[in-house]
Amino acid sequence: MPDPIEFETQRLRLMAWQDRHVAPFAKMNADPEVMRYFPATLTEEQTRAGVEIWRTQFAERGWSNWAVELKHSGEFIGFVGLSIPRRQLPFSPCVEVGWRLTRRFWGRGYATEGARACLAVGFGRLGLTEIVSFTALTNLPSRAVMERIGLRNTGLDFEHPAVPEGSPLRSHCLYAITREQWQSSDA
Repeated sequence: MPDPIEFETQRLRLMAWQDRHVAPFAKMNADPEVMRYFPATLTEEQTRAGVEIWRTQFAERGWSNWAVELKHSGEFIGFVGLSIPRRQLPFSPCVEVGWRLTRRFWGRGYATEGARACLAVGFGRLGLTEIVSFTALTNLPSRAVMERIGLRNTGLDFEHPAVPEGSPLRSHCLYAITREQWQSSDA
């Protein structure tokens, strides 16, 4: 069982999930504005189940979606991390970089800062050859983060199998970056 990879950025602490993170994460997942690009908000039970999956991944491989705290205060602000999607997608297998932050921490560059650090871990420590990210076509804020961290739109849009047919959120875009692109960029 590997030790969990944990690290810090200039303003953030990315760490394995602790019990103290679950309640604020559940509150965040119940916020319709935070979840507007997902099919539905999540209950506390669904949030706990998701955190348990990530804890298992940390135990098995040492990485997953990290709980994120502000370094100066220790306050939980959401997650940023690397994950292997559980659903079969047109581009599987893959490793995804993703994030979700509490609304009051939007617009401060935390998602970009955390995601850049995750790319460094993925390509540096884990030796990955490619990292992807995907979201609903309409999720312009997340697409902007993807571009700021150096990912490129592949043009390979797809219908996400976990989103109900007919939903305006079903159409997704795929962004990707290779290790070589990451090494040659200043993102």
